[in-house]
Amino acid sequence: FGDFFATVSNLTSTQFTAFLLMGVPGLEDFQIWLSIPFSFMYLLAVIGNSLLMAVVAWDRNLHEPMYLFLAMLALNDVLLCTVTVPKMLLIFWQGPTLSSFPAYLTQMFFVHALFLSESAILLAMAFDRYVAICTPLHYVTLLTGSLIGKLGLALVARSVIVVTPGVLLILRLHFCRSNIIRHTYCENMGIAKLACNSITLNSIYGLTAALLTTGLDFVLICLSYWLILKTVFELPSRKAQIKAFGTCGAHLCVILIFYILAFFSFFIHRFGHQVPGHALILLANLYLLLPTTMSPLVYGVKTKEIRMRVIGLCGQAK
Repeated sequence: FGDFFATVSNLTSTQFTAFLLMGVPGLEDFQIWLSIPFSFMYLLAVIGNSLLMAVVAWDRNLHEPMYLFLAMLALNDVLLCTVTVPKMLLIFWQGPTLSSFPAYLTQMFFVHALFLSESAILLAMAFDRYVAICTPLHYVTLLTGSLIGKLGLALVARSVIVVTPGVLLILRLHFCRSNIIRHTYCENMGIAKLACNSITLNSIYGLTAALLTTGLDFVLICLSYWLILKTVFELPSRKAQIKAFGTCGAHLCVILIFYILAFFSFFIHRFGHQVPGHALILLANLYLLLPTTMSPLVYGVKTKEIRMRVIGLCGQAK
């Protein structure tokens, strides 16, 4: 890539206007092989989530809060993996890829905004299960179609409001040190660390925003499920307890996959200074892609209504 790097370095002598995404550092010779499982996971995520959305849209009996939230989650999953994976696969297949500054900021905005909306949808689904199990008599009156629509708009607004200042803080930075980013997609601190001026404000805002959004969502989800478990264990019938656990099983699996990977990646990036760079980058890709891949599989297996509708839809197509 000698001539390529020379061209990149001559873009500007004082302020870089394009950045080179390198992929997975240390595994450049194996990236073509890495593209195979990531391609398979991406196809599985897109097909599985699209099928799930089609089932909910096709069957009017599934136009209930639980399944509408599930369709919202599926749509968010398709968008999240589509924003990151095609670019990553291009790097794996063709080598380092040049990205203009506006294109970098655009991908960064959508990556962070969709990640926040994923967390918000999981919180909304936890609230749905809380109302269904702890106050079932108020379920129909509380979770109306109007409320679900407002929640959808609210989570989009929250993502935009929280992520936009992070993007604006990147615009104040001056990039004159390097334009090489050892990553497969565009993210906030990846570019901020290349700045010649202070990034303290960027770091403080990023950490604060993460704690007040994703961190708070996780705390509220834990509180919801603590109240749910408390209610379930007070049920007099063993059969009723099993049924209540069954309605929450799929959601709990998805929550664990999403938050365990996200928090593990978050803390490793900040405190795991001895962890190899390629492990950090692979983990950063997995915590975005693996939950989107597993979500339709988990709901398809755990949720009887979804499973039966998928079988019926496939039978009709055949």
